Amino acid sequence: MHPIKHFKVITKHRHKVIQHCAKCGILWQGLRHDLSKYSPSEFWRGAKYFQGDKSPNEGERKKHGHSLAWIHHQGRNKHHFEYWKDYSPETRMLSPVKMPYKYVAEMFCDRVAASKIYQGKNYKDSHPIEYFMRAKGKRLIHPDTSDELEILLQMLSDKGEEETFRFIKKRIKGKYTY
Repeated sequence: MHPIKHFKVITKHRHKVIQHCAKCGILWQGLRHDLSKYSPSEFWRGAKYFQGDKSPNEGERKKHGHSLAWIHHQGRNKHHFEYWKDYSPETRMLSPVKMPYKYVAEMFCDRVAASKIYQGKNYKDSHPIEYFMRAKGKRLIHPDTSDELEILLQMLSDKGEEETFRFIKKRIKGKYTY
């Protein structure tokens, strides 16, 4: 059990997301980002399965075949594509829903911050797109949402943070479209 180490990592991550969200013009979302990680149902599982170099949810999944902390988390945080599912009237099955762009932007900030925290001094702007591409086609995500996120992650890899954050901010304000 590592509650202090876990607290430090999730707080460091959250602060990095807040910084990124501010650069994208969505500071309020950044300030509210991942508050559920401090709830007992997520925090104590995170402390129990803390690994330091990757999400504790992976450790919980390895032991139990699922992560109750993740199930709780993704159901309460709109910046996760897993949150955006609903029953389709046509198929009568659970299907992905296109995410509003402001949550795609927060998801981008979250993924970049996670890469920075877990990669540490080895972080490169190419890491988030590499991680994303390893599971491309295996996620239950709306194709438009996946494409929007991929564009941002590729832009980060090719053009860097400053230009990517500027692009997102303009897109959110409606001043730039693809």
